Amino acid sequence: MSIDWEAFLHVFIAALVGAATVVTFYALGLRLLVRGGRPPLVAPVEFTDAITVLTDKQRRRAEKAVAKAAARNPLSAGQKRLALLGAYACFAVCAAAVLGALLLILLRH
Repeated sequence: MSIDWEAFLHVFIAALVGAATVVTFYALGLRLLVRGGRPPLVAPVEFTDAITVLTDKQRRRAEKAVAKAAARNPLSAGQKRLALLGAYACFAVCAAAVLGALLLILLRH
């Protein structure tokens, strides 16, 4: 049995570049989402046999901090819209990369 090291290197580099691309665009999308005035605040989730992630007091404090940060945003309304558009474009690139990779996997076999 022989290993094709050149093919292995190609797959390794493609996976590394693909992962770095998705992570970079996702992080950039989150950054632009915050700059656009829509920071993602995830509400706490309660499970039947688990502890609540955040208390109501912590959630209110986090929402207050988000509103305060949004009020201090120095961007104009047009710049905020442009930042949101950029954020959604970054998320679209991430989705396209993931769907493209899945398509390659499914069509190869």
